[in-house]
Order: sequence, then structure tokens, then C-alpha cells
Amino acid sequence: MTAEDHPAWPGRPRPGRPAAKRAIDIVGAVALLLLLAPLLLVTAIAVKAESPGPVLFRQKRTGWHGREFEVLKLRTMHVGAERMRAELGARNESDGHLFKIREDPRITTTGRWLRRWSLDELPQLVNVLMGQMSLVGPRPLPVRDSEFSEDAWHRLLVRPGLTGLWQIGGRSNLGWEETLRLDLQYARAWSIRMDLKILMRTLPAVARGDGAY
Repeated sequence: MTAEDHPAWPGRPRPGRPAAKRAIDIVGAVALLLLLAPLLLVTAIAVKAESPGPVLFRQKRTGWHGREFEVLKLRTMHVGAERMRAELGARNESDGHLFKIREDPRITTTGRWLRRWSLDELPQLVNVLMGQMSLVGPRPLPVRDSEFSEDAWHRLLVRPGLTGLWQIGGRSNLGWEETLRLDLQYARAWSIRMDLKILMRTLPAVARGDGAY
């Protein structure tokens, strides 16, 4: 089901200036990929050296207007980690649609370092270039977790983002209700100025490492 098919879908035009936002996304993603290419190479080698399996982790996520896409991340877990989620369900420390464990046994040593500095998210700059994501927006949730109800569909009014109010507001320390509140706040009132403020606050938030696990 896409967002438009859901009875709670608002069907409202998006605020802000979508064309300007898309232009910033393209220019920013290209610049960051060129600047961070050496770092991406080093981290890719580290992922491959520690555990067998692919360097990139691919997962279906729910994006803009409910369209599914394949998100890209540097792999931070051992191969087969997705199959272990059911076994670890009782240890989930989050609520709602979120699944988080501070000491997740599936995460590799390199993976913990990548998550601490949010480096595992950098391949999503490719998703930004492809128009599946934006530099700023709500985080995309796995398809299996995206059976939203009522107001939660409003978060799909904008493209999911590499960073956003969730990223600078505490990340995994936030519960589902607070995460959803921030997502809806952004989706209903975003602007280029808001995006620039979030981008400027992202690096300090990553450096603090609050909720990075």
C-alpha cells in the first residue's frame, strides 16, 4: 500500500520550496561524496577485514509518499543479523516501531565505531542523488515497521533524510512517540532555513554521540 492509498493520507501540498531543496540535495551529496571518498574507502576495507560478507547492507525502507526503496548503509552487523531479530525481541529497549539494543550482540567491533560516528549512513548520499532521500528529513523506517496509522502517514509528505530533527534531538535515546512528533513537526513545516539549521547542528550532534548505538 502506498501513502496515497491509505485512508489517513492527507493529500496536502508540501510546504517550502521543493525545487530548491532538491538542488541543495544534489549539490551537497556530490560535494560530500567527493570529499569523503577516502574515508569511505578506509571504512569499507575495515568492514571487509573484520567479518566475511558484503561491505554494504541493503534494506527495503518506506520513503516519500510510501514508495519503497533500497537504503544503503555500511554493514555494521554480522551476516545473518536480520534473522536473529526475533530471538532478541525480548531485549528491545525501544518502543513502537523502533528496535534498539544498546549492547546488540549482532554488531561488529568496527560496526560499533561506525555507528558511534554515524559513518555507516554515508552511502545514503547515493540514495540522495537518486532522489530517494534528502539530506534532511525524517529517517526512513524498514518496510516491516511502517504500518503507520492516522497522523503517522504525514511523515511521508517529504523525502526521508540523512539527518533531521531526530538526529540532532537524541537519536536512539528517543522513544517512538517523541520521534514521531519530531517527524511530523518537520514534515508539516520544513523550510530551506530549517534544513540549513539542522545541517549545521548535525556535526556537533554526531560528535557528542548521544543515542548512537
